[in-house]
Parts: sequence; C-alpha cells; structure tokens
Amino acid sequence: MKFEESDRLKSLPPYLFAEIDKIINKKRARGMDVISLGIGDPDMPASEEVVGVLCREAGNPENHRYPSSYGLKIFREAVAEFYNDRFNIKLDPEREVIPLMGSKEGISTLAYTFINPGDYVIITDPSYLVYKISTIFAGAIPYVIPLKKENGYLFDLNDISSDIAGKAKVIYFNYPNNPTSATCDINFFREVAEFAEKNNIIVCHDNAYSDTFTDGIKPISYLNADISKNTGVELNSLSKTFNMTGWRIGYAVGNNKMIESIGKYKTNVDSGVFNAIQYAAASALKNYGKYSKQNNEIYDIRRKMVKKALEGMKIDYYDSNATIYVWASVPEGYTSASFSKMLLEKANVVVTPGNEFGKFGEGFFRISLTINNERLKEALDRIGTVL
Repeated sequence: MKFEESDRLKSLPPYLFAEIDKIINKKRARGMDVISLGIGDPDMPASEEVVGVLCREAGNPENHRYPSSYGLKIFREAVAEFYNDRFNIKLDPEREVIPLMGSKEGISTLAYTFINPGDYVIITDPSYLVYKISTIFAGAIPYVIPLKKENGYLFDLNDISSDIAGKAKVIYFNYPNNPTSATCDINFFREVAEFAEKNNIIVCHDNAYSDTFTDGIKPISYLNADISKNTGVELNSLSKTFNMTGWRIGYAVGNNKMIESIGKYKTNVDSGVFNAIQYAAASALKNYGKYSKQNNEIYDIRRKMVKKALEGMKIDYYDSNATIYVWASVPEGYTSASFSKMLLEKANVVVTPGNEFGKFGEGFFRISLTINNERLKEALDRIGTVL
C-alpha cells in the first residue's frame, strides 16, 4: 500500500525535543551516561494528596464514562477561585473557563478555532515551537517579531507594520517567557490589549509559568490588563506548577464568546479530560500556594547553582528568577548548534540550542532546571571541564 503524508505535515520541521530524545537514546544504548538539561519536564512527582484524589475518583465507575468537553463544574470553579485569589481576577466559571489537555493542546485548538488558511499570525521569536507549528498546521502565515536582549526580551509593537496589523488574526506570546525567562509588567499587557482591540486581533497569552518564580516577585496575568477580556484568552496549565506534565490538564480563560467557540471546536474533535484528572486538578488548584512554594524553593537552589557555574565559566546569562529555565549566551567562537553539539559529544550533556526557538535565538542556549541537584551539578562540572 502506498501512502503519502499531507502537505501540511510535510511542511513542518522536525520537532526539536523528539529529535533530542532520539540522540539521547542512541548514546544511552551505547552505554553512555547522558545528562539532559533540555526539555522542561519537572523531575519532582505530583503531590501525594493530589494523586490520592486521582486514585479515589478513578475508582468511581461514574467517572469512566465520557466527560464533557466543557469540563466539570468543580474544576471550572476551582480555576475561577484560583484566578480570583492569585490574580484578583473574577471569572464566570460557566462562560469564561474551559479545560484543556494541557496548554499545548490549547494553542493548536485556538488555531483551528479562529484561523483560516492564508491568515497572518503574529509570533514572537525566540518562542515556544508550538505557536509556529500550530499556525502552519492551520494553513496560516507566521509573521515573526523579535525578542531582543536589549529590550528585556519584550517585543516591540512598532515592529508590526500597519499592513500586517490590519491582516493579522491572532498573536501568540507568553510571559514569563519560554525560552528566555523574561517577565513583563501590567503596562506592557495594557499596550498589547489596546493594540489588539484597535486592530481586531485575537490575543492568545500562554501563562504556563505563572507560578514558577522566586524573590516574591509574582508574575501577573494578561487578564489583569484593562479591556483584556475583550481581546482574547489566556492559557494556563498544571504541568509546571504542580509537576503534572503527564496528566495533560490545563485550561483557557477569558473572552466568553471565544471560550464558547473553543468549546464548539472541542466537542467535535475530542471527548474532554478524564473526570478523575479534573477532580485531582481542582484539589491542586485549591492548594496552589503550598505546592508552588515547595517547587520554587527547589528551583531557586538550582537556578543559583546554574548562575554561579556560568559566572565561573565567564558565560553571560539573562538574569531572571522566573520559569524553570536559564537562557545564556554561547561562548565566543560557537554558534548555538555547534556549542550544543560539542557539549553532547564531549560532555554527554544536552542543552537546547537557542536557534531552534527561532532565528533570533541564534547565539544562545537554554538550560532546564528540571533535574535533581546532584545530576545538575555533575552536568555543570562536565560543561566546565570541556570549556
């Protein structure tokens, strides 16, 4: 039987982290001890209490039936309660909240819900790969705007021409930012909201790192900005805050008409999130302060380890206390790819080359903090040795 992939699928570049996994597995199969500082996948387990709720609800036969694509009331109310307590934002759990299978799924869902082939979509660079991938899958045209170090990795709305602004359908971005770890203030979100309303552009703000921070400087929500609910939705996830990456649970909040449209799409392509997971996620959200505090204390130790090691190697880095990453400049004489390749070959350490997040990521690399302290120290020692 002959078959051929769709043009849509063939147009995609290889997914970075799938390629990294292949390389790691090959080296490990040859008996090599590879330490990965690549993908941002928390090494700590979800809390025993949250797992306990999952087990209890998984034992309830009622939860084995099809869930609603619009989610359980208890989960939607927990999200609304979290946003009220954490960001001082009031949400209608019936009309302004919908569960997702993680924010990654939400990014692609939004693309298929609102983007037509040929539309322009504004994407920051460097950025999370799925913004561009989802745009291409939907048949749209990515319009890239740079994140520059000299601007604190905040994009400049002046980089968007009036012609593109008039044609763009969606803008994807996230702060705290992946991969740079940059944060923004309320004034920046207000500027984006005003720009989006003026040009009739849907905002998709990915706030997956909202509760990974230290020094008491809490990241805010896009919905804290005036008129933000008029202009779009915010995606969030339990993956990083609660160590639940494999559970695939997140949510979209914001404009009620957009939430309704997302629900309309989801009812036709999936059958919702397993109810037992929603019950467990609701219990996690109700105790977010405890869980985020525990995680952030661990990440703070690791972040300081990385910064100290990079300083000892005379490697420049972006000084942020948010997210689970450190964004750093490659040493002189290297490109992002050649530096990452050298570390993999000579130190058996994986870092993510910055150019894989877009052309403006060239000259940088990303270190993930999602590895235990001993292995992280070993990886940093190996890098120091080969340099």
